[in-house]
Amino acid sequence: MDFLLSGLAACGACVFTNPLEVVKTRMQLQGELQAPGSYQRHYRNVFHAFITIGKVDGPAALQKGLVPALIYQFLMNGIRLGTYGLAEAGGYLCTAEGTLSPPRSAAAGALAGVLGAYLGSPIYMVKTHLQAQAASAIAVGHQYKHQGMFQALTQIGQKHGLVGLWRGSLGGLPRVVVGSSAQLCTFSSTKDLISQWEVFPSQSWKVALVAAMVSGIVVVLAMTPFDVASTRLYNQPTDGGGKGLMYRGILDALLQTARTEGIWGMYKGIGASYFRLGPHTILSLFFWDQLRSLYSKYTK
Repeated sequence: MDFLLSGLAACGACVFTNPLEVVKTRMQLQGELQAPGSYQRHYRNVFHAFITIGKVDGPAALQKGLVPALIYQFLMNGIRLGTYGLAEAGGYLCTAEGTLSPPRSAAAGALAGVLGAYLGSPIYMVKTHLQAQAASAIAVGHQYKHQGMFQALTQIGQKHGLVGLWRGSLGGLPRVVVGSSAQLCTFSSTKDLISQWEVFPSQSWKVALVAAMVSGIVVVLAMTPFDVASTRLYNQPTDGGGKGLMYRGILDALLQTARTEGIWGMYKGIGASYFRLGPHTILSLFFWDQLRSLYSKYTK
């Protein structure tokens, strides 16, 4: 049940934040491996990107990749939050004195995130391809011509096999390790501190909301460079054998980005990342915490 509740919580958040994921993906691919000022900026900021995509591609384009996004969120976060919840309920994250151990919490969050992200990697890759697809007037990054999620998965599987479906999965793991450990560790630690300080009444929904807000800020700052590199790894063109033509791996992607676009190139789309990751973190952790509380209440 923990896995089911976790997956449902993440899907609930995804419906609201997917348009920001579309904007974030395109801003991260804009000016890929080009020096600042040497390319046309189709998307000047988050709000301009929303207007541009809605005007050129149509309002429906802001929900591109929603189906694979929902499936990925259910798989990845169902496994991630569910596994973490079981570890928390089993007392594995606490010290001998009964207080929460931040190192254990971070390690559990990272391990749970790796498992979920690796299994859901093919879905995430296709989601990235679909969200990057745009009219030629505002296209950024490599343009795949997928007709939908199932067609894309079938085509990649037939052309490149299982290796092709999991292309970029190892490069995407550092993003999840950093993000997941930062998210779950700060969420649990902040929630624990607020409860100890008795800022809000016991079992109040405000405890989870404030803890999720703090967690969202930490996640965005820690995760964005790895998120940029991961998006580019998944979206890069491939040769006949399914091997990427632009990057050899996550480290190569980070180094090439920093070398050609500067340090700020690694933080492209940070505004969209904040507006997306912040609310998504808040909503998913809030829904997760509330669903678990309701389940506990009605199963006693």
